Amino acid sequence: MDPFSQLILTISVTSFLTFQWLFHKVSPWVSTRISPGFPGLNDKQKVEWNSRTVSTFHALLVGIFCLCILLFDDAVNEDPVWGDPTMMAWNCRWYIGFMLADLNALLSFFFGQGMLPYFANFRLLAEFSTPCVNQRWFFEVLGYPKTSRPNMANGVVMALVFFMVRIAVMPVYYSRMYAVYGTEAFYMVPWGGRIAWICSSICLDIMNIMWMHKIARGCYKVLRSARQSKAGTPQENGKTD
Repeated sequence: MDPFSQLILTISVTSFLTFQWLFHKVSPWVSTRISPGFPGLNDKQKVEWNSRTVSTFHALLVGIFCLCILLFDDAVNEDPVWGDPTMMAWNCRWYIGFMLADLNALLSFFFGQGMLPYFANFRLLAEFSTPCVNQRWFFEVLGYPKTSRPNMANGVVMALVFFMVRIAVMPVYYSRMYAVYGTEAFYMVPWGGRIAWICSSICLDIMNIMWMHKIARGCYKVLRSARQSKAGTPQENGKTD
């Protein structure tokens, strides 16, 4: 095994062990001290709480790393198909250490072999939406009403972040895909890789659009309900003794 492969394997193993440590040791210790409601949760809820806490940390770490690659990795941005995948490979293996069975992890593993690093990086940017999803569950299990200010603020932020990292980036993503389609670099990618890349991208973005529609509708309903509760319904305002 060459030194680079050994380094990548080490990153994957280190990632796995680090997140196990965060899950079993760090999250329970921190949560007990910053959230009065945590000790009162049942065992099943504590497991999910710790899982989501680690997931939030992982999402922020990977998302920031992806953003740095997108902004500062000239090799990947200049050649989105065969650009130097070193930084992207590190990020993918860190991601795989945490999400061994996830579909995106499998796709990132394939992309991280040296092919399509720019596009794999765009997919991992979606991790920025994960913290808000986890925070919604935290509020729910702690008994926060949907119309509470923290819950509504998180809902608005979740809708905005989801739109920015999953929907707004689509024109950029597919414009780069169109730009490389049919080029020599494109045909150097194995046939199976091209099919997996294009089909998975379309399927994932169809789901993203559906989720965005659902999130936007839910956010609007909660905000409207909160506004009506605060002002009173028209029927209540019109009642007389």
